Amino acid sequence: MTRKSLVRAGYGSYAWLTLLAVVIPTCVLLAVTPGVHRRRNIARGAARLFFAAIGSPVRVDGAAIQPHYPCIVVANHASYLDGIILTAALPAGFTYLIKQQMARVPIAGFVLRRLGSAFVNRNDPNDRQRIARALVGLAVKGDALGFFPEGTFDASPGLKPFQLGAFSAAARANLPVVPIVIYGSRHKLPSGSVLPAPGPLRVRICEPVHAADQPSARILMQATRRTMLLHLDEPDLAPKPLASDE
Repeated sequence: MTRKSLVRAGYGSYAWLTLLAVVIPTCVLLAVTPGVHRRRNIARGAARLFFAAIGSPVRVDGAAIQPHYPCIVVANHASYLDGIILTAALPAGFTYLIKQQMARVPIAGFVLRRLGSAFVNRNDPNDRQRIARALVGLAVKGDALGFFPEGTFDASPGLKPFQLGAFSAAARANLPVVPIVIYGSRHKLPSGSVLPAPGPLRVRICEPVHAADQPSARILMQATRRTMLLHLDEPDLAPKPLASDE
């Protein structure tokens, strides 16, 4: 075994043990604490503690998000760590859209349900429409929503095509979309890897894209995507839009 492999094995094992040490008391607190907002504050503190303990505190730069609240946040997706990273980096008031499979994952499913996450089966058009209506209702009421519009990730770098749901909700509720770029998570725990690697984590909050300034949800999506690609050092994997879509 090479020195690099030994370092990865040692660090990765320590990271998992640390996560376990943080998650167990956090689950107890989430089980007994009333109120979603209180539980989200607990989760935020736990996420920040975890990353600090493994030597990768999440650094946040760019624009302040509070002046644009309520809003819809969209972020690139490169690792299972991304949800924990956003929990650590953003205010506690966000409802996140999560793929249905995560609801059945032990511990993670419990935590996500206690935090008021919205689950969607992306293979079921009826379920997607149901969730879209519910999210629009939340957005109209002033809730802040968080999305990973790529919907999935793998080990290969690049920004995948976006799902339209986040941008439709923003357009209907006339809320700003705040693009967020996550750096370092693909290196730290890429798809197919079991052990996390040492390395820094950073989140950049970009200037908002206002739904009122865009003529359609699709053009709002394209404008948001361009903003993210300006700051993300990865290729654009989406098919180029036709002239009629511009």
